[in-house]
Amino acid sequence: MRILGLHVGDGSTVELDVNQTETSPVTLYDGPVESMLNSSLGPLPGVTRLYGRVWTGGPQVIIRYYEAHPPDEEPIPICAVARLAAGQMRKKPESLPGTALMEFSSAGVFIVNSFR
Repeated sequence: MRILGLHVGDGSTVELDVNQTETSPVTLYDGPVESMLNSSLGPLPGVTRLYGRVWTGGPQVIIRYYEAHPPDEEPIPICAVARLAAGQMRKKPESLPGTALMEFSSAGVFIVNSFR
């Protein structure tokens, strides 16, 4: 992360699923996800794709990102998570097993030093 000039806590906003941009509600599934930065994150421009994994098993959705792919560049390993304040990563009660209905299509994305 130091090579990119990113530090723990640096953040931006992200569309959770590029296939469901500005949709409400958004349906997320357990497994891989392709997201997109809405605004720059350090040297990563606002259209950078983020690749990660979604877990929907608990009351809140967990999204961890492990790779950033800036346009016209090689993929870069990262360590970041999606977050929203006030429990807004909480899935809707009508979510089926293995899925999460989310009220918002975007969230904050923050650099972390490891996944816990």
